[in-house]
Amino acid sequence: MATAPLSKNTLHVVIDMQRLFAEETAWHTPAIADILPNVLALSQARPFDTIFVRFVVPQNAEDAKGRWKNYYRRWSSVTLDELDATVLDLVAPLAAIAGPGSIVDKETYSVFCSPGFARRLQNSGTDTLIFSGVETDVCVYASVLDAVDAGYRVILAEDALGSGDMKAHAMVTEILVPRLSEQIEILSTEAILDLWRD
Repeated sequence: MATAPLSKNTLHVVIDMQRLFAEETAWHTPAIADILPNVLALSQARPFDTIFVRFVVPQNAEDAKGRWKNYYRRWSSVTLDELDATVLDLVAPLAAIAGPGSIVDKETYSVFCSPGFARRLQNSGTDTLIFSGVETDVCVYASVLDAVDAGYRVILAEDALGSGDMKAHAMVTEILVPRLSEQIEILSTEAILDLWRD
């Protein structure tokens, strides 16, 4: 079955392509280096139709809410008591093209929990979301499921996704996502760019 062209109301959502994951922290995700060229290609092709989502950590575990306190007691080395806040910045090539208003911060796995994000999509008439970034099996997948629940056309840029656990990445792309084939498409960066033309 041929893949439908992308609508004019398509948004590319780049998840957590930050120094926090690219550099030698406890959350280092080596796959970022491999996927960055494809994330960059998608972002440069349609910079005004791209948003960059950042995972924002608390100052310390006690500043987190609810069970996130336990989480950050385990991962205290990535709180801002231990790291400089600049690690939350996008990796340099993406930071260079991120325009005003194109960065969305979140404190949880799904970008849909970021205040105002869902309303922003509704107000802009967005109907299609392309996801790239890290980690496939955590923040990307959480955001994807919320996008599916909200009724968006959802596309995963297969070669622009990665994880610190590539077995878990494969579990999502090869087993979990295909179960929702009516709602989630998996396409290469090249295929997305071919479909995403004026």
